[in-house]
Amino acid sequence: MDILQRHFVRKRDLVTRSILEEMIVIPVRNNVGDLNSIYTLNDVGTAIWEFLDGKSNVGQIVAAICRDFEVSAEEAAKDTVDFLEALEKEGLIGPRDAKGLSNE
Repeated sequence: MDILQRHFVRKRDLVTRSILEEMIVIPVRNNVGDLNSIYTLNDVGTAIWEFLDGKSNVGQIVAAICRDFEVSAEEAAKDTVDFLEALEKEGLIGPRDAKGLSNE
């Protein structure tokens, strides 16, 4: 499947907070926030993060990034895909399953 057609969702075991225009993401492990694995997202990362509800595919996210941040489609696609791959590698997001929910 083409990456632009894929849908992703945030994992359920995360705590997120918006602080001073940055999104803070903290994984929860064994019912405790893992303070050794705190992630800080800039404004573009935060915009992408907010789309990760399984409703928008990657192509739709890229289009929104192009529109909202006035970047080329090529740059937005590359940066968005790279960011999503990094989030997936860190275990913060996963593919949407057939029911629209994360696999975990």
